[in-house]
Amino acid sequence: MTYQKLDILAIGVHPDDVELSCGGTIAKEISLGKKVGILHLTEGELGTRGTNEIRLKEANKAAKILGVHVQEHLNIGDGFFEITDDYLKQISVVLRKYRPDIVLLNAVNDRHPDHARASKLCSRACFLSGLPKVELYDEEGNMLEKWRPSQVYHYIQWKNLTPDFVVDITGFMETKKNACLAYASQFFNENSNEPETPISSKNFLDSIEYRARDLGRIIGVEHAEGFTVERFIGVDNLSNLI
Repeated sequence: MTYQKLDILAIGVHPDDVELSCGGTIAKEISLGKKVGILHLTEGELGTRGTNEIRLKEANKAAKILGVHVQEHLNIGDGFFEITDDYLKQISVVLRKYRPDIVLLNAVNDRHPDHARASKLCSRACFLSGLPKVELYDEEGNMLEKWRPSQVYHYIQWKNLTPDFVVDITGFMETKKNACLAYASQFFNENSNEPETPISSKNFLDSIEYRARDLGRIIGVEHAEGFTVERFIGVDNLSNLI
């Protein structure tokens, strides 16, 4: 079976992680003709608000708003997952199927312990999927060739980590916000009877905008998103920098 090759694969342990943290970057890259996919590791089933079914519908709506080309869910088990051989292989299968050049992962350190744990899990999978002696097969039993992404970056989530680089997302902030608001069960709604959570406040909803504005301010643009790296980034020449 032939799978669509992706330029970028964004992975989030919970539905809405990707949209909240790098939705603007994804929207911009798609506008530039890049093929982009999203992989949700869990269904967010332990979330205080909403249900698995609701979160799935919301994820599909958000994907359509961003215009992503591929969306997959692994359902590895919210909250209790660990770094196991099975999970490493499941993620590696997705990497080999779509062969992304760039992979975007959860924050390396964050309030929610799932985020950092998923960050390590996926980072290891990105390496292991490039080993030829690791034999992996798709759902139809076809052997998948080795693949290792050229770059692995980590987006920033709850904590204000210092980014190693920021992406200008000016002009794509509305798309990002609309994709986030597709997760209506999770965010501020004055008419909701659901329990309050750290992300259901109006302050958190507003922070999506003001964080992007603050990062944009630092590099002299309207909005931006930040990322950390696993190794140095090289540039062709100084003229390529904003």
